[in-house]
Parts: sequence; C-alpha cells; structure tokens
Amino acid sequence: MIVDFSNFKILAVDDIPTNTMLLQLMLEQSGFHVFTAHSAEEAVTQIDKEIPDLILLDVLMPGTDGFTLARQLKEHPDYLDIPIIFLTALNSTDDIVKGFQLGADDYITKPFKKEELLVRVGHQLTLLEAKRTIEEQKTELEHTIAGRDTLYSVIAHDLRMPMSTIKMILNVLTIQMKEEGNIRPEIMESVQNANEVSEQLFRLLDNMLKWTKTQLGKLEAIRQPFDLAELTEAEVETATILAANKNIKLLYKSTATGNTEVEVDIDMIKTVMRNLISNAIKYSHRDGTIEVMLETENDEVIYKVTDQGCGISEEAQRTLLDVGNLHTTYGTEQETGSGLGLKLVNNFLKLNNGRLFFWSKEKEGSTFGFALPVLNK
Repeated sequence: MIVDFSNFKILAVDDIPTNTMLLQLMLEQSGFHVFTAHSAEEAVTQIDKEIPDLILLDVLMPGTDGFTLARQLKEHPDYLDIPIIFLTALNSTDDIVKGFQLGADDYITKPFKKEELLVRVGHQLTLLEAKRTIEEQKTELEHTIAGRDTLYSVIAHDLRMPMSTIKMILNVLTIQMKEEGNIRPEIMESVQNANEVSEQLFRLLDNMLKWTKTQLGKLEAIRQPFDLAELTEAEVETATILAANKNIKLLYKSTATGNTEVEVDIDMIKTVMRNLISNAIKYSHRDGTIEVMLETENDEVIYKVTDQGCGISEEAQRTLLDVGNLHTTYGTEQETGSGLGLKLVNNFLKLNNGRLFFWSKEKEGSTFGFALPVLNK
C-alpha cells in the first residue's frame, strides 16, 4: 500500500527543545509534516487547535508525564483513536507494558536511530490510512446497501398489488374449470401452471418487501393475543390449493392438550407458516404427503411441518440461516425461490420471542418448525 505521508500531521511532544527540533528535522526531511510541543499542557492546546494523525510522546516530562497525558487522550472521545508512539529512556518490561495498557501503539527507546523512527512512524501511518480506507468503504457499502434495499422495497411494493390480483383471478379460474369438468386437458394444465407460477411470484414479492423492511428497520412486531390452533387450521386450509397443484395431501394433526394462545404479530406468524408450508410443498415429490402438527410442551406451543421430500444435505444445513448466503435450490419440479424465505422466518420469530428449529436428511425429508411462548393469563 503506497501512502503519501505529506498528508499526515505529526505532533512531537518532548520537554527538551533540542529533541523536538531533531525529531522535526528527521521527519520533515522524509516528507512528514511536524509540529511540536514542550509539555503535556502545550500538547493539549495544540491538539485542541488541530487534531494530529500521530503523536510522538516523551514519557519523562516534568509536571504531567507522558503516561498521564496518554491516559487523558484515550479517555477523550475525540482523541482516543490518535495513534501514540512513546519516546522513552525507560526500557524495563513493566514500563513498556504500562505504555501499551494506556493505549500506546508503539514505543521507541532513546537514544533512537533515524531509520527506526521512520520505519515505526511509517508503519503506524500506513495502518491509520488502511483503517480510514476501510471506514470509507464501509460507509459507501452501507449507503449502497440502503439504496438497494429501498429500491427492492419500492419494486416489491408496486408489483405486489397487481400480482395479488392475477393470483386471485387464476385461483378462481382454476376452481371454476375443475367444477365444469369439460375443459381440454392441455388448457387446464396451462391454467394450473400459470396459477402455480403466480403463487410463487407473489410469495417472492411478499418476502422481498418484508425482508427489505426488516433490513431498513421499518418493520416492528405489533403483538396481540391469538389462538395459534385457529390460525394453523386456517393456514393449512389456504395452502391446500397450492398443494393440490402437485397432488400433495396436506394433513393437519394436533396433540395440543394445553393452552395454545400466544401474543404475536399475526401477519408475521402467518408469513412464517406460509413459508414453511410452501417450502415443504416445493421440496416434496408429486403425490406425496405433508403433515402439519401442533403440540404443547411446557410453556410453549410447537408448530411443525414434516415432508418426505428430497431433504437437505448436512453441508447445506450449516449455511441455511446465513444472511450472507442467498443461494436457493430448485424444488422437485424445478420450482425456484429467492433464498430469503427462511431468513425472513427466522427474523420474524425472533421479533415475536419465538425460535426456529429444523432437522433434515437428504433423500428422506425434512421437518421445519417453531416454538412460541404460551400467553400466561
């Protein structure tokens, strides 16, 4: 990394003017910009006027010594990031350790050689430049991500309504055509395929909109009491239409013997249920069976979706909830996805004091579920 050292300001602090003059001469000959102070008090005055990029600080000074000044600077929020190199005739281990404990970045033992001084100063300024570059890149990246998320949110929001209308029309059309029974098979198949694609697109847009809102901090859980058993039954009934596209049986069983009332954001938990069921359908084989189970255990209501589909490899399971990994695999009939579903599910459950769990075995199937605390009356 090539650094232009002329852009940096170095403060040399030593109570002996000859020493500060020598430091200034050595450093300025090598392209550094140096200003000096002959006491801790004068150094503070200089720093208040213009914050240096690096401080060369003598330890043994009358009045306030270098150790005390270093501690004061590291306790000040505006000055704590300034690198400090101690200039000291003290070379015992205890003194060196004390300097580092006070926040020193390096030390040079007096008398020092010009070559050593230049190398140590250059090293600290190179580190400082690298840190500043990283901070700038981090800020730019945060702005880029925020802009991207805002764009995604706008796109998803604007497309969600017309997509919802198309989905509704295709659902009604599919039901009517099945009832009439005299529709040509190829036409019926095309409408069913269009209906399935519209469902997938709607879920993608819905997930994208909600995910970007969570990333932008614009989505909060608005909790209210609700019976999870009632909600589960309703969501299973709704998902039956989607499962019928692959001739999959969707079974609901409940062994819950206790209270199933929870305090949650209903829309968020509906989204969680829909994602878990739609994933089970996506990765199940045609003519298969999916079981949705509701249980109570201790002070929790437990919701599970179990399929006998293609399952997930152990390697893939390790990165399944990794926010940086948006990779998604195709379903058993080449259904696609965004890779956002489970991340969104995990976020929503955390916002509702719930927890996500899963287990899976490749080629045998998976179980995904969540647990929510029972509402204590």
